[in-house]
Amino acid sequence: MAVKIRLARRGRKKAAMYDIVVADARSPRDGRFIEKLGTYNPQTNPATINFNEDKALDWVLKGAQPTDTVKAMLSYTGVMFRKHLQIGVLKGAVTQEQADTRYAEWKAAKEAKISGKVEKLGSDKAAQRQAALDAEAKVNAARAEAIRIKNTPAPEVTEEAPAAEGDATEGADAPAADATEEAQA
Repeated sequence: MAVKIRLARRGRKKAAMYDIVVADARSPRDGRFIEKLGTYNPQTNPATINFNEDKALDWVLKGAQPTDTVKAMLSYTGVMFRKHLQIGVLKGAVTQEQADTRYAEWKAAKEAKISGKVEKLGSDKAAQRQAALDAEAKVNAARAEAIRIKNTPAPEVTEEAPAAEGDATEGADAPAADATEEAQA
């Protein structure tokens, strides 16, 4: 019997979640399985992978073949690295203590990298939100200025200013006024 570690789909349309299961290779994708190891949610950023790493390592050491996607997840979480180290211990290349310390160092570096990505995504989101608020405030200020200008009454013309200007322009305005009077008559 060929045993595979694979994903079983669940969730509604366009919002898939997956169970990480150990199943017989002949059973259907969402059908019967031997054991459920955990869940995988690709909708979050970064994707959420929750499963029992010890059980997964046990199944991989027993010979269960992970699918390509599950193998990538196992590598991402360090199960494949633990398998590699455990094989080294069985062959006598390293001791169990050395393997444990190497795995702990790798795991700490991986956790730091993941938390750095989460923080970067959070700060980028906050920066985008602040930029959108600044742009909206700028647009609102422009609208308020336009409304203020529209509602401000026009300055009234004093009679002294047109008289001073009128002396120079009376000759130019007079023929135009005469032409309109003749057209109306």
